[in-house]
Amino acid sequence: MQPRWILARDDSGDGISWPELCGSDCVARLLRRKRFPCADDARAFLNPRLSALGDPFQLAGIAEVVERIFHAIDRKERVVLFGDYDVDGVTSLALLSELLRAYGWEAALFLPHRIDEGYGLSADGVFRCLKQHQPQLLIAIDCGTSSVAEIASLRKQDIDVIVLDHHEPKEELPDCLLVNPKASAESPLTYLCSVGLTFKLCHALLKTRRVDFDLKAALDLVALGTVADIVPLHRDNRVFVKTGSRVLAQSRREGIVKLMEAAGVKSPIMPEDIGFRLGPRLNAAGRLDTAEKALRLLLTDNAIEAEALAQELDAQNRERQEVEKNILAEAEEKLAMEFDPATDAAIVLGARGWHPGVLGIVASRISKKYHRPAIIIGFDESGAGKGSGRSIEDCSLVAALTECGSVLEKFGGHEMAAGLALREEKLPEFRERFLSAARAQLCEDALIPRLYLDAQLTLRDVSFDLLHWHEMLQPFGNGNPQPIFVSCGVESASPPRVFGERHLGLKLKQNNWLQRAIFFDSAAAPLPPPPWDVAYRIRSDVYEGETRIQLQVQALRTAAPLD
Repeated sequence: MQPRWILARDDSGDGISWPELCGSDCVARLLRRKRFPCADDARAFLNPRLSALGDPFQLAGIAEVVERIFHAIDRKERVVLFGDYDVDGVTSLALLSELLRAYGWEAALFLPHRIDEGYGLSADGVFRCLKQHQPQLLIAIDCGTSSVAEIASLRKQDIDVIVLDHHEPKEELPDCLLVNPKASAESPLTYLCSVGLTFKLCHALLKTRRVDFDLKAALDLVALGTVADIVPLHRDNRVFVKTGSRVLAQSRREGIVKLMEAAGVKSPIMPEDIGFRLGPRLNAAGRLDTAEKALRLLLTDNAIEAEALAQELDAQNRERQEVEKNILAEAEEKLAMEFDPATDAAIVLGARGWHPGVLGIVASRISKKYHRPAIIIGFDESGAGKGSGRSIEDCSLVAALTECGSVLEKFGGHEMAAGLALREEKLPEFRERFLSAARAQLCEDALIPRLYLDAQLTLRDVSFDLLHWHEMLQPFGNGNPQPIFVSCGVESASPPRVFGERHLGLKLKQNNWLQRAIFFDSAAAPLPPPPWDVAYRIRSDVYEGETRIQLQVQALRTAAPLD
């Protein structure tokens, strides 16, 4: 299905003197659409600084958590940090454990096994944790908000529980010390992921009781978890990623240095380097086996161990890619038989043997390609199923899954991403209910993909001055997407060239002005008849020692009116 190309309209004046803040009319128009209340907010956006971070005690419940942690440290209680197996989870555990060590206390670290124990405070995971560590205080990070029964059971065993989490709460909250911005209707910090919350907790601990610990140096962990968890890059998150990316480029952690070498990542570090190179390698361990290797990599100060772990994670990532490729091919075969784009507002696919560790990635690819909420489920030999979902604009997965609660054994997550468990025999009923729930949220227009274009430029407008101000908008990501520009009536100045078997190199011409471009993953499809409308992002590119502007084509079509 071809998307609608929708060009953003310019906003009217907002009272801010943009020429004093920004030397590019195009970028000033992009900034104006963000509707900053005043010039100071616009300056803070263009120059995110650590000094702009908010008071950690703004978080509801954090004062009580700080008091309980110091109580445990002073009385030398047995403390276990119970995390999650993704990048957000392992970076959170690494950060908090390092600070507790600075206070002279060694907390035990526990990560559940994705395949055997599932997500969060599952009965199996908690049983193994208690058997290994016999904690007096359990701190659940990046999980626990929905674990009402499990936490009640822990409390009956005289084990205190702290939950530090950012997942959507259900109607009933657990009986414990809880820090979750989404559990408070008035919280201004709902955009934080768990490593952001962990940074806030560390900041609060240090403000309460000083100790020799460089919290700024730990922002490499915070940047990794924040980008990998795809949370909105607003306010504090923007500071975390902007500053943390610089710290990451000069990281003193042996594991991160070796991981960047294995991934081919060099300074300057961009969010795309984290999202597409570093994050997937850290996630690979938890997807296929256990996340222990990723956690060890972040914590080790041994260069030999770091090198070995980085190579193992790199190999596991390649294995993950192969597993994902095979499942995606099988899913596409099922789609050809089961999906009707004219009537189905969502996609639900399931099969035995699909590895649960990669289902979220497959769901993301299916959702993006077909522009539908997608749930992908893998069943084991006993018929027990675990699934992951990804959504599209205007459809909340959590709301849709709530409508299907009676046929699910478990579910949780966000509006755009969620996980679930159900029995194989319930799949047909679940599919019917989920499709109905999605249909109730999505009108026909919402099922048509849309390509949002930020500004129309001529190829001559694409200059180093524009690139300079464009880079001031960094970091790009969720909540602050990289601008997509469009140039209309463009032709090819020379035949396209194939790079790496999959990509096209283009030389574009418009009114005798030339620009180089690359069109990723497009070599297999024929180009439409020219002249073209070309939608693209811009970035700097160094070729044979020369810095050039590169256009990264996002879409290309025969020239037509823009919506």
